[in-house]
Amino acid sequence: MNRLIALIDGSIYSQSVCDHAAWIAKRTASAIDLLHVIGRRETDSAPTNLSGNITLGARTALLEELSALDEQRAKLFQKRGRAILDDAKASIEAAGVKDVTARLRIGDIVVTAAESESTADMVVIGKRGEAADFASLHLGSNLERIVRSCSRPVFVAARAFKPIERFLIAYDGGTSSMKAVDHVARDPLFAGLQCHLLMAGTDTPEARSRLDDARALLEASGLAVDAGIVGGQAETVIAEAVEADGIDLLVMGAYGHSRIRSLIIGSTTTEMLRSCKIPVALFR
Repeated sequence: MNRLIALIDGSIYSQSVCDHAAWIAKRTASAIDLLHVIGRRETDSAPTNLSGNITLGARTALLEELSALDEQRAKLFQKRGRAILDDAKASIEAAGVKDVTARLRIGDIVVTAAESESTADMVVIGKRGEAADFASLHLGSNLERIVRSCSRPVFVAARAFKPIERFLIAYDGGTSSMKAVDHVARDPLFAGLQCHLLMAGTDTPEARSRLDDARALLEASGLAVDAGIVGGQAETVIAEAVEADGIDLLVMGAYGHSRIRSLIIGSTTTEMLRSCKIPVALFR
């Protein structure tokens, strides 16, 4: 891994994003590209109704004033964005990472992230943004869109950073979870950490064979692996294992089903992101 993209805003998760990005960068000798995206609607004023008995001259003057206010608003958002980036860069450099760049962009964050990820190895983002409803445990409005659009792994930072020593791979034998296992086996990020490999469901010969193959690949890379199959629904089994085993990082495949099917039967990915208080590394 040579480069990370860390998406930051003005939320309380930004510091956690910086801390996790610094941890990843130091373990993988990666550069960090900090990215703050200002949405176009944030710099646009609300539509104004200028109809009515306003003279032409007064209407023209009002339009000019509104235009000036829009320009001032845009400048304020850019100044704020620069301040957020400066603080984030200083925090990461203080953590010992020196190769840090900062970029401010205006546009759609999902489009910008997709355009930037082609030269990166991982995208780091907070679980929730500035507008998130913490009481309801709703995820950030852009998180699922970014995860679904990115081809690179997405590291979703928890609310606060803590040292990561144990990680759990939620494995179902599918394409995305196999990709996760292969990545973990090759990535120095996971070297020396304690690995738990978990399958949820019925312990059949086929499931056991898939689990053993994944375990063999991980052990061949030098990881110490604790593997097992536990009966039950994936969401429940994973959450209980995270709590019982003191897991610091969850690794799993992302959104294995279509959006339409997820709306009908729910999504293990979304449920884990919502309920887990630890960071989650997602692979598609």
